[in-house]
Amino acid sequence: MRILLAEDERELSDALVAILKHNNYSVDAVYNGEDALAYLQADNYDGAVLDIMMPKMDGITVLKKIRAEGNKVPVLILTAKSDVDDRVLGLDSGADDYLGKPFSAKELLARIRSVTRRNTEAVSSVLSLGNLSLDGTSALLSGPSGSCRLPNKEFQMMELLITNPRQIISTERFMEKIWGYDSEAEIGVVWVYISYLRKRLISLNTNVKIKAARGQGYYLEEEI
Repeated sequence: MRILLAEDERELSDALVAILKHNNYSVDAVYNGEDALAYLQADNYDGAVLDIMMPKMDGITVLKKIRAEGNKVPVLILTAKSDVDDRVLGLDSGADDYLGKPFSAKELLARIRSVTRRNTEAVSSVLSLGNLSLDGTSALLSGPSGSCRLPNKEFQMMELLITNPRQIISTERFMEKIWGYDSEAEIGVVWVYISYLRKRLISLNTNVKIKAARGQGYYLEEEI
């Protein structure tokens, strides 16, 4: 799941990025409202966390602009202000929820799960295909021969594959969805991670395989 984080306090942003990545989110971090708007206009995210007080453009203005453009990405507003009017303004402008500073990591994660759950299948659900299952909470991939916990990128790739069974997912889509459009990673990294996942499926003795459609991408298929 891919999140845009717009927070101008660098230390807080770095801490939040670390927390989100540890919990299997892919994160793009920006530090002002203009960049937040540009990223949200240029790419597709599963959710956005916007600080209200940011340089160049405040979070409420960003929110109003994307909503006016028809962008329905789930948005969680962060604010250091305790004034109820600010929170009401955020919700009236199209925010899905708000979180006042200071906050705990557990509450932030719970709020993100809540707002993204409204548009997508619950993060905590177990996804299955054939005798393979993926637990969204623990990142455990399970088959007849046991379970293994997937690292962040492998989890996100498997989640994308298992939620779109038998649908070809292009290398470009993997790069955009997981690494981000401005990533410096080479496109060949997708093949490397596909190779890792194939080895895990073999070790779990599952009847689900990652197939390649030449020149198009990869897809997950249950072999009967």
